[in-house]
Amino acid sequence: MSDAQNPPKYLNKNSPIDERVDDLLKQMSLEEKVYQMVGYGDFINVDIFIVEEGRYGYPRMEEALFHGILDNGEFSFKKATKAIGKGLGQLSTIGRYCTPQKGAERANAIQKFAIEETRLGIPIIIHDECLHGLMAIHATSFPQAIALASTWDDELMQEIAVAIGKETRSRGIHHCLSPTINIARDPRCGRTEETYGEDPFLCSRMAVAYVKGVQGEGVACTPKHFVANFVGIGGRDSNEIELSERNLRDIYFPAFKACVQEADALSIMAAYNSLDGIPCSSNKWLLTDVLRKEWGFKGVVVSDYFSVLGLYDKHRTGQDKGDAAKQAVEAGLDIELPHPDCYLELVDLVENGKMSIDSIDDCVKRILWFKFKLGLFDNPYVNPEDAKKINDCKEHRALALKVAQKSIVLLKNNQGLLPLNKDIRSIAVIGPNADEERLGGYSGKEIKIVTPLEGIQNRAPENVSIQFAQGCDVLDDSQNGFKKAVDIAKAADVALLFMGNSVMTEGESRDRSNLDLPGVQETLIQEIIETGTPVIVVLISGSVITMGKWVNDVRAIIEAWYPGEEGGNAIADVLFGHTNPGGRLPITCAKTIGQLPLYYNYKPSGRDDDYMDLRGEQTQFPFGYGLSYTTFEFSIPKLQKTSIKKDESTSISVDVTNTGKMAGDEVVQMYIRDKVSSIVRPVKELKGFKRVSLQPGEMQTVTLDINPEKLAFYNMDMEFVVEPGEFEIMVGNSSDDKDLETVVLTVIG
Repeated sequence: MSDAQNPPKYLNKNSPIDERVDDLLKQMSLEEKVYQMVGYGDFINVDIFIVEEGRYGYPRMEEALFHGILDNGEFSFKKATKAIGKGLGQLSTIGRYCTPQKGAERANAIQKFAIEETRLGIPIIIHDECLHGLMAIHATSFPQAIALASTWDDELMQEIAVAIGKETRSRGIHHCLSPTINIARDPRCGRTEETYGEDPFLCSRMAVAYVKGVQGEGVACTPKHFVANFVGIGGRDSNEIELSERNLRDIYFPAFKACVQEADALSIMAAYNSLDGIPCSSNKWLLTDVLRKEWGFKGVVVSDYFSVLGLYDKHRTGQDKGDAAKQAVEAGLDIELPHPDCYLELVDLVENGKMSIDSIDDCVKRILWFKFKLGLFDNPYVNPEDAKKINDCKEHRALALKVAQKSIVLLKNNQGLLPLNKDIRSIAVIGPNADEERLGGYSGKEIKIVTPLEGIQNRAPENVSIQFAQGCDVLDDSQNGFKKAVDIAKAADVALLFMGNSVMTEGESRDRSNLDLPGVQETLIQEIIETGTPVIVVLISGSVITMGKWVNDVRAIIEAWYPGEEGGNAIADVLFGHTNPGGRLPITCAKTIGQLPLYYNYKPSGRDDDYMDLRGEQTQFPFGYGLSYTTFEFSIPKLQKTSIKKDESTSISVDVTNTGKMAGDEVVQMYIRDKVSSIVRPVKELKGFKRVSLQPGEMQTVTLDINPEKLAFYNMDMEFVVEPGEFEIMVGNSSDDKDLETVVLTVIG
């Protein structure tokens, strides 16, 4: 490095970023460039390392992952000189297994090493997962992503994302590998819980809000997994994908495009799966032609963990690790995560004339731009005291409660059983999820989590007797706990059954061939029903549950998802009427597994849309559906202009009135269908929504915009066009035809 009195241009914060990048790049050796293209963390040997030592727990986990740079939990300059002395692009999850303050201190030590002890002083990016909160000790755990989508509230989503960004950045973490914006058209995929549901418009709005919120706090977001990662054959995650370009552009591209063009996402993660035989991690059409050239993406593309190695040992498109690295880099994949399985081979490839240095330089330019854009060269350190104060603070816990309340979906409420009558004197709380901490995948650690049982005990009137019996486990076949559950149900005024899933039955690497409640939960439900006590089923899960064996026999059903650290209090607030549920389904609930994939925005069939053994209504509950404790009335929707030109916009307005006796939220939804088109189009597509809160008797006019983009589609020549003609504009409170009012908009050429 130059002396302090004559710093190089790349250290001059007043110089343009592009000039700083060019100045730094020309001073780097080939090896230094390649080390900027990799992460660090011994994820390959971590299990062996732990088992050999015979010790487990978080301290042991981080020691196993980072034994090359940590010494008794402290960052070691001596070790780091050997492991990452040539510089480094990223460090993987090094702040996950320690307190916020400790993580911030460690991050500062890492940056001090990089800046003062490496030749060029290039800071290191630290990354982690932030799906519904930072995946680290003492970080706030908000409701799971599918629950966030159930709020149908993108403004609230941005508020959540701001909180996540503040906590993440306070710990010296600059890059979050979130959000997950894959479209969930087949809930057999175990990772459905990580998504914003089945619809590209809803997903786009939630994703843009998330990215804007987190990046506004100085943390880069990584929309993932590009592309179509969760809709493999059989509903399997990361399986082969055979989708047309039209289908990709209609359904699976929009959320990524919106994140790039509306929210300026700084990073994108390539997916594990292949697309039409080409792995996404080496797909030049995806990573360069579409993402960079067509959409104008300026940031970095990172691999999913081990996906570059997967080109060699899974997809087998690479002859060896070097060939896999070459394929990925030349396709436009900049950074190999979580550690260098393949990319260090790039040095030999370039030196031996098997690969151009230009491809390396292109990647490194983007990586350096990324680091300058995040301000790491000028402001690399954080205040550990801030991390201690911000993470899981009182304000963020209050926000977690608010979000959980707004995410809960009331699916059934026969005879108005809910909210629970104030005259109730005894409640039986039953089920494997009643008193367990269920956060879902990629969650925070070592925080206070309120279980449903605790929430009921916190919120119930003093004179109500509460009895608890687990009854069964989520997955086991044992019925040994049934008798106690039945006995307390018989003696109670109402039985609350907390059923569903857990990280053992869904999540990453846990795709399912059956969406019924696992284990003996359904048998337990039937036995409680037979007691004659009114039964309310509360589902704690991350995806669709088929409920044909019991749905007609219980009085009420609540979908609470994985409701976050304050979930128990939120559920109790809904049960006792302190909160009126207003969540809406972001995904279609099928009646049987044989219907899948099942989604609302299907295209017309050449035959009927049902089955020989399942006639009539196909959904158990439709997309956009949710009940309330109050009632709402919609006026006939009115178009601002009933006729527009192809390049013009208009809007539609509807008056929504709370006609009940309790304050509540309604979600106004707008769907569009092109009545006649040159290409077959879906029967309806969500193109607008607005959640409103109304007091009893209150009316509010909701106006939703209709612009050319909402009317356009890809024609026969794959041109994105608006065709003249009539469009059905449907407004209501779910995707079900009976819940919608339709007016016609005419578009003229």
